[in-house]
Amino acid sequence: MDQTLKFSDLGISSEILKSVEEMGYTQPSPIQTQSIPFILQGRDVIGQAQTGTGKTAAFAIPIIDLVDADINKPQAIILCPTRELAVQVEGEIQKLAKYHRAINSVAIYGGESIDRQIRVLRKGVQIVVGTPGRVQDHINRGTLKLDSVGILVLDEADEMLDMGFRDDIEAILQEMPEERQTVFFSATMAKPIMDLTRKYQTNPEIVKIDRKELTVSNIEQTFYEVKSQLKLELMARLMNVHNITLSVVFCNTKRMVDEVTEGLVARGIAADALHGDLSQAQRDKVMGKFRKGHCKVLVATDVAARGIDVDNVEAVFNYDLPLDEEYYVHRIGRTGRAGKSGKAINFVTGRRDSFKMRDLERYTKATITKMSPPSAAELIELKKAKFVKDVTEQVEKEEDNQIFEATIGQMLAEGLTLDQVAVGLIKIVMGSSVKEMADQNFSIDASGGDRRREGGRDGGRDGGRDRGRGDRGDRFGGRNERGGDRERGGDRERGGERRREFGNREGGSRDGGNRPERVREANMTRLFLNLGKRDRIRPNDIVGAIAGETGVPGRSIGGIDIYDNFSFVDVPTKDADQVINGMKNNTIKGKSVSMEVSKG
Repeated sequence: MDQTLKFSDLGISSEILKSVEEMGYTQPSPIQTQSIPFILQGRDVIGQAQTGTGKTAAFAIPIIDLVDADINKPQAIILCPTRELAVQVEGEIQKLAKYHRAINSVAIYGGESIDRQIRVLRKGVQIVVGTPGRVQDHINRGTLKLDSVGILVLDEADEMLDMGFRDDIEAILQEMPEERQTVFFSATMAKPIMDLTRKYQTNPEIVKIDRKELTVSNIEQTFYEVKSQLKLELMARLMNVHNITLSVVFCNTKRMVDEVTEGLVARGIAADALHGDLSQAQRDKVMGKFRKGHCKVLVATDVAARGIDVDNVEAVFNYDLPLDEEYYVHRIGRTGRAGKSGKAINFVTGRRDSFKMRDLERYTKATITKMSPPSAAELIELKKAKFVKDVTEQVEKEEDNQIFEATIGQMLAEGLTLDQVAVGLIKIVMGSSVKEMADQNFSIDASGGDRRREGGRDGGRDGGRDRGRGDRGDRFGGRNERGGDRERGGDRERGGERRREFGNREGGSRDGGNRPERVREANMTRLFLNLGKRDRIRPNDIVGAIAGETGVPGRSIGGIDIYDNFSFVDVPTKDADQVINGMKNNTIKGKSVSMEVSKG
């Protein structure tokens, strides 16, 4: 990429340039440089880009310039896989359109009052951002008209297909005017994505960001070899040494997210957890605190962290190394944004993690530097320097110190010297933390093994017995967010078990439920659904509706049986009430939905 290229060279409006400057962007990213001119020209585009590459602005900037503020009707539709991402994208559009005052946008998604969304749509907007299920619902109700829509964007298209939204996406595409511009953004270009592009795009321009460009140069990548039981202590020390005030910590399981959060809070660090067991309201509250800086550390799983878009994150900690290289890029892309520098700090525990670090270096084409943990003496020096700075600032303040001086006089009258007074005050402020600051042997055994992480009998709280469970990432079948807390080995989950799950879903539809009822997995609840084959309902319709309207990941949904007039669907027991309540007043293929726990 031409390092001298500026946003002003891309042919965008002066209003956008002013917004971009206010937002702190200095130079366009590779995906922005290549995509914006094509979209402004009205070309269909396929963009392959990961999180953290600036892809939202790559389509949002030209869309804002393309829509006509004088036409108070939807002219651009942006589809997103989750409500979090829809809200994030619409928020970015609002910032970029700040000086296009007549341009309005709205985010529409499940879990929010549809009446409010209808009122906003009737009032008039040019840009609509939404989840496929809710967009299709508004189209069926007649509250979203597509006759003036000239551009459709699918953001994270691979995720939407993975969540079962293909039917909704195709239904929306078929409702669109033939003369339109279609833009796909996806992290991968798998066959289902390419099938859609061939069917619905015309001579698309392909924009692909190479891996070497994904890991931006302003992120310092390091790793520490550390015993698993001391990772929390090391992380707290690094936060102090580097004076990190806002960071994201990634763990591979929901249980570890909770344990790390509790450990940080116990050390006086303001931390909050973000994972799939939280309700939407709880997630929104946590993210609100993080954006405002009231929560300094966000501890999250990979899938729950989707939609995090905070420009001033100073560091990302990989408390657990990701189980897939692609998610390393997703994770570290949370820092080093908007031209700022950032840190990616990785913890390596045992031989397997060491091999994985080498794989990550090859994948990202970057050097990840091995570092030595800070010593107790370094931390004490740090605390001394901070204490001196704080005292100096207090002394330099011009205010009435009469009460404080009188207190010193009282201590001098008791026979103490000024040196003794000073030492006593320093002990009060620093004494306990200095006593606790003993040197720790963070290093793993010379043999390279750490039994807690090598899956021995004493596998520990984050060790071997837990390796096949929990949040496994969300591209392969082992993911917890989509696969529930199923205790399966990673290799089986990536292969046969995943195919069996899809086979079960489709099987219910093909035989109308006439085969013997399948055995439900543990921790799953069977729900009754009032729609069936006569309503032209298919398994993917049910999965897509539940994922889009309730926030329950599609991968966590189990077996589906579809009969003529009704259906059954297995969902995680912990999510059953959320699904029932979230589907109230909603529709599937335009038909009203009623769900309840099956009595059979």
